[in-house]
Amino acid sequence: MSKLVQCARGFVAAALMAVAVVGLPGTAHAAAPPAGTATRYTMTAFTNTSESNMYVYESPDATGYRLLKASAYTPPTGLIRDPSIMRHTDGRYYLTYTTNWDGNTIGFATSTDRVNWTFLGNQTIPLTGIKSAWAPEWFVDTDGSVNVIVSLSTTGSDFKPYKLTATNAALTTWTTPTALAGIAPNYIDTFVVKVGSTYHAFSKNETTKYIEHSTATSLGGPYTFKGTGNWAGWGNWVEGPALVPLDNGGWRIYYDGYSAHKYYYSDSYDGFTTWSTPTELPGLSGFARHFTVLKETVPGGVTLPTGVTRSLQSVNYPSRYVSSRDGLGYLDPVDASSSATVKGDATVTVVAGLADANCYSFRSADGRYLRHWDFKLRLGTNDGTATFRGDATFCARPGSAAGSVSLESYNYPGRYIRHYNYELRTDVYQDTDTFRADSSFQAVSPWA
Repeated sequence: MSKLVQCARGFVAAALMAVAVVGLPGTAHAAAPPAGTATRYTMTAFTNTSESNMYVYESPDATGYRLLKASAYTPPTGLIRDPSIMRHTDGRYYLTYTTNWDGNTIGFATSTDRVNWTFLGNQTIPLTGIKSAWAPEWFVDTDGSVNVIVSLSTTGSDFKPYKLTATNAALTTWTTPTALAGIAPNYIDTFVVKVGSTYHAFSKNETTKYIEHSTATSLGGPYTFKGTGNWAGWGNWVEGPALVPLDNGGWRIYYDGYSAHKYYYSDSYDGFTTWSTPTELPGLSGFARHFTVLKETVPGGVTLPTGVTRSLQSVNYPSRYVSSRDGLGYLDPVDASSSATVKGDATVTVVAGLADANCYSFRSADGRYLRHWDFKLRLGTNDGTATFRGDATFCARPGSAAGSVSLESYNYPGRYIRHYNYELRTDVYQDTDTFRADSSFQAVSPWA
């Protein structure tokens, strides 16, 4: 590895563009993508069944992941633990990963499509006495520099995070690693994001087995711990933190509850001070291990027409429609012989989302909006509060049938409008065909 050299101005400018375009670690995007585009989350993971094969998954919402390719990449030798993915300024995707339990190398691979990968090589860490090099994680700074944060140990029990910085746009030469100041020995799996001018590091304390939070004003530190012990309610015997921004401006952390053989996520909306109750990752909890997630905005997505009246028809009960009775949401039968009241209750005007104009709100004929309260759907009068706007805003995701849409809660990401016993509520996504059908609707010609 060579010493740090000054990157060309074009490289820095292009890297800065990559941060803004593809959602690499940085300031969270506060809005859903506009019509004609969609959010795409790509996960790269090793699994409980193999440490030498990487699986690739994709999600529109950071909750429901579907397999793109099993065993998408197998390195020529060694392991592929802890694979971290990013998209670089050349348009290609890059991996860095742990090559073995012991040793002084980390691996690199590249892809044009996220599923077919080419081995680039193993990089030797040029520090004397390195016994283990674990959990390398990409971090692209706002100055355009491309970094890898890696946990290094000389004894197997003195891990500390170090940063390596690329010295060329090809990512083939790197600086000598330097320790992140302020994070003492015996911290592993450090993951860094930057919000505004502050760097936030999430690291596993290998002594207490908690994921802890520290901050700094520069990537190299010194870091000051803000959250220690069970500060976030995640418990201990957890590791492998990975963070990603959500469409509504929040942040999501994923982490491996390895002693329970489960994988969890939790969300924060107040600068990482408080976090939502940990939720198991649907479908992948207990199978996927220590992964990272890349957020991108890509062409496509699903949209609804705004300013027009529509009826929302159930995909799996096509004779039933999203409706209201006594102000509560139901999936009710409607046909040509139904009364004018029933037809009117099953008709809404689709408008731009009250909390985010790239999402949707649904207004009844009397001016009330469909919103969730205690996770039940009901009609409510807009009181002008941020809470109401969030409760009454839903983001369109692909449904289970061609042309259908699923409606994700704006302020409770991962929850969708679905019917259960013909009652409408917002439930946490489940990786089942039944849930996907229960939460899918066709926007059809209005009954009234």
